[in-house]
Amino acid sequence: MIDGVVIKELVRHPDERGYFEEVIRKTDSFFAEGFAQLSHSFMRKGVVKAWHVHKTQVDWWYVSQGVVKAVVYDARKDSTTYKELNEFLLGDPKKPNIVLKIPHGVAHGLKVLVGPADLIYATSGVYSLDEEGRIPYDDTGIGYDWVQGMPITNKKIT
Repeated sequence: MIDGVVIKELVRHPDERGYFEEVIRKTDSFFAEGFAQLSHSFMRKGVVKAWHVHKTQVDWWYVSQGVVKAVVYDARKDSTTYKELNEFLLGDPKKPNIVLKIPHGVAHGLKVLVGPADLIYATSGVYSLDEEGRIPYDDTGIGYDWVQGMPITNKKIT
């Protein structure tokens, strides 16, 4: 696992009305950097958003609907896990849901596998253009294939 990337496995409490699931508490050890902003991203199946990186901001991602493959890449040259890549499924109905903590300097992206999907995320800083960094989705240094696993068909296109 990339140094500083943390997952919190959530506990779901179902009953006949639905379920309750606690996502984050300010007392969670992995939430030490604190809260500054809560955001929501609605995305359709197949959407890819990559790569994004922050100078100092920490993100915590939670998928409330749909299934998202989150991918993180350690772009921190001084890190013991430099150039390591990890993948996580968020919102997978077959497993307990998770919250994914993404430290600053770790590039991150996602692909919506089952949509529509709702990504709810908290950040340790409020939005600032100076904080935002982008890396092209097809960056050869990272070498991640965002269309992997997509079916290839021999259908004739007319």
